[in-house]
Amino acid sequence: MNSSRDTRIQQTTPARPPVPPFSEADAVAKVQAAEDAWNTRDPDRVSLAYTPDSVWRNRDTFVTGRDEIRAFLAAKWERELDYALRKELWTFGDDRIAVRFQYEWRDPAGRHWRSYGNELWEFDADGLMRRREASINDVPIQAHERRIHGPRPPHERGAALPLE
Repeated sequence: MNSSRDTRIQQTTPARPPVPPFSEADAVAKVQAAEDAWNTRDPDRVSLAYTPDSVWRNRDTFVTGRDEIRAFLAAKWERELDYALRKELWTFGDDRIAVRFQYEWRDPAGRHWRSYGNELWEFDADGLMRRREASINDVPIQAHERRIHGPRPPHERGAALPLE
C-alpha cells in the first residue's frame, strides 16, 4: 500500500479500540465486541471493523475488501436465519487473536444447524482486522437442541463454550 493511500484510509476509517499490542483483557474485549457486532446481523456495521482492503477466507470462499465483506455477510444472513453466535478467546499475540466459536441458525427449509469453527485474526495498528481465516463445520440439530437464542446476556459473558 502506498503512503498516500494509507493516509486516506486513516482519515476515513476511525480506530477500533482496543488496538495492538493486545493484553489478555484487550483480546477478550475484542472478541466480545466481534460477537456483539455479528449478532446484530448488520453487514454495514460489521464490515466497519475490517480494513478497507481486508482479506478473508471463510470456509471455501475468499473475499477482499469491505464491499465484498458486506455483500458476503448480507448473503450469509439471508440464508442463515435466526443466526446467533458465541465466540471465545483461544489465544492472542501482539496483533493477532485466535478464537473458537459456535453459532446456530435455521435454513430457509426450516432445518436447524449448529456451526463450530475457529478463526485467526490479524489487526492493523488502528485495531481494524486486516486478515480473517475461518474454518467452519455445520452439524444438523433439532429445534429443541438449540442453546443459543440471541445475543449473549451479560451474566453469560466470559463463559466457556461447550465442546459439543
